[in-house]
Amino acid sequence: MTYLWLKAGHIIFVIFWMAGLFMLPRLFVYHQESGPDSPENAQWIDRERKLLKIILLPSIIAVWAFGLALAFTLDAWSQGWLHAKLLLVLILSAYHGYLSAYAKKLARGERPLTGKALRMLNEVPGIAVALIVVLVIVKPF
Repeated sequence: MTYLWLKAGHIIFVIFWMAGLFMLPRLFVYHQESGPDSPENAQWIDRERKLLKIILLPSIIAVWAFGLALAFTLDAWSQGWLHAKLLLVLILSAYHGYLSAYAKKLARGERPLTGKALRMLNEVPGIAVALIVVLVIVKPF
């Protein structure tokens, strides 16, 4: 029964985390389209901050906590699929950190990426999550 509760918690927070990771780059695109000194600029900064602090930060913590608890419960540490999944989750965690740093740059008025580049970045979580689902369901190695 513990396993099922851990699995449910993990899946719930993965959904929240992925939703935030898909949403944040879109907010960045709209933010960059507003003028640096416009009233909308402050609103975008506030929206991005709230998404990062209220949804993304608690979600990434819960994903890692539930995921590690599941790995210990299953004693899956010797299985190759888990190592590959952990690598992809580390990449997603780094991506999350990159987005957080980019939000701070936007708040300072810096806009180093184009809207097109931000739209391309938005594909990272989709590709990663597709690979992770295959690893967890199929367990190819």
